[in-house]
Amino acid sequence: MGVDDAPFARTHRGDVLVVATVFSGQRLEGVLSGCVRRDGDDATRALDELVARSRFARHVQAVLLQGIALAGFNVIDIHELAGRLGRPVLVVARRQPDLAAVRRALIEHVPGGPHKWALIERAGPMEPAGGVFVQRARIGRAEAVALVSQLQIHGKLPEPLRVAHLIAGGVTTGESSGRA
Repeated sequence: MGVDDAPFARTHRGDVLVVATVFSGQRLEGVLSGCVRRDGDDATRALDELVARSRFARHVQAVLLQGIALAGFNVIDIHELAGRLGRPVLVVARRQPDLAAVRRALIEHVPGGPHKWALIERAGPMEPAGGVFVQRARIGRAEAVALVSQLQIHGKLPEPLRVAHLIAGGVTTGESSGRA
């Protein structure tokens, strides 16, 4: 399952759409959607509920996230989510984030910033895997590299994340845009 949030205006406050795509190998089997609060603290619980209440709950083998936060700085506790789901969670990023800038933004501008920064640190360092970078919970490094490589169909981003990104953008703005 790949998860990404929808684009939102910089001035937006409130809930932000989250889209999840469920794949069986290279085949899209389903799409789920939910919401999380902009810069909130409900992303871990919301993703757990999104999976648990879906008809795909038994079939999801791993959850891939396009970044460790949704809706701005709604940081996901990947270890808690993996524990709740009983499945691996993998954060995927095209490039290494500027952690100093992330820390500064969290601490200086986001409610609950120190706690959110601690979740990012707890997730561990970003590691190279198949041309992208990953953080992982409940999955070994070799397994993570194999999973990413297996799902890279149309570029470096695993297909469940690429498709979730396209759907989230298209539903929200009327047309998908940006790099998917």
